Amino acid sequence: MLVPEVAQGAAPDLDELRRACDAAVQELLAQDPQHIAVVGGGPPDRFWDHHAGGTLKSYGVDLHAGGDGNELDLGLTIGAWLLDRNSWTGSRAYATGEVDPKGRTALLVMADGTAKRNTEAPGYFDERAEGFDRLISDALAAGDTPTLANLDEELAAELWSGGARPLRLLGRTTAAEISKGASIAAQLRYNEAPFGVGYWVANWSLTR
Repeated sequence: MLVPEVAQGAAPDLDELRRACDAAVQELLAQDPQHIAVVGGGPPDRFWDHHAGGTLKSYGVDLHAGGDGNELDLGLTIGAWLLDRNSWTGSRAYATGEVDPKGRTALLVMADGTAKRNTEAPGYFDERAEGFDRLISDALAAGDTPTLANLDEELAAELWSGGARPLRLLGRTTAAEISKGASIAAQLRYNEAPFGVGYWVANWSLTR
């Protein structure tokens, strides 16, 4: 739904979310990274280089993002689309497992929220969904690495959220950098549930 060609008539309802995503990516690019690793869900511990790409043909849209390949799943494809949309032409890779940041490496973490926030949501309504999403939004706003590193993946799956594992990876990776003397500045740009699906957009910046 983030991609206007997929959302079609509902696209204007997600304009604010789309602007927040673009602003987050532009802030990431403004940090002048040497390399960007797009991190998402899917089969664990998989890695692809800059040749990898993805398509949205299964959603009825002839749209391709990233490199020439078609191996990326939906989350990583959307990450590639956001980088393409914001004119990133530098080094990139894709991962569903641990990333070892070297040099000026930036992470673009693709992690969806619950899809059970109300009766119109794809997964209908689950009273636990709002609290689960709020736990994550509060952690993103506060730069709370322990909360993200210990998210409950089983509960996330029950709530139709594929975001737990990428966010756990973000929490662990960031905590490791903090243990080496880095400090974190966190900004939560967006926290809403259009169409009953939880979305967050945030920037975390590390400095030494």
